[in-house]
Amino acid sequence: MTDTPADPADPIAPADQKALHHIATAAIAHALDTGRPRVPELDGLSATLRAPGASFVTLRRRDGTLRGCIGRLEAYRALALDVADNAYGAAFRDPRFAPLTASEWIDTTASIAVLGAPRPIAFDGERDLRDQLEPGLDGLILQEGGRRGTFLPAVWESLPDPTAFLEQLKRKIGWAPRYWSDDIRAWRYRVQTF
Repeated sequence: MTDTPADPADPIAPADQKALHHIATAAIAHALDTGRPRVPELDGLSATLRAPGASFVTLRRRDGTLRGCIGRLEAYRALALDVADNAYGAAFRDPRFAPLTASEWIDTTASIAVLGAPRPIAFDGERDLRDQLEPGLDGLILQEGGRRGTFLPAVWESLPDPTAFLEQLKRKIGWAPRYWSDDIRAWRYRVQTF
């Protein structure tokens, strides 16, 4: 296995995208059939899929509403394993939803976001942070102490205003929308979504 993490700066080949989508959907279908997660075999997979990678798997209903989303911010295991586990998590462990049923799965689609390495953002206050954000491109992580949360770049589609984006991310973390502290740290990352 290679030690080089997957990075969106290096586009994931269409064949690898197809393989990851198959891994995600097979993980969910297997769990619906057996009640257990499916661990994909790494033998025969490309070096990209065997390399450490961080991903999020998002499930959406046919009407586009969210049905589950689980992921990891750090690349610590093979990308194929990360996608399989996150697909299972999005379907069965997202605390916002009941476990996925077979009848729901018929009308549900899965998308995969492969994350690049988070890069720290140097900023002087909330306004400076907000002004540095690149809507539509940046995924954002905010952290203070043990509390941390992220929004994938896809969230910009429903929250295109940087102020609203930050307020809703703070809400997701459990902070008040107007909360700010000089102890907050931030990172940005980019993704490939398919």
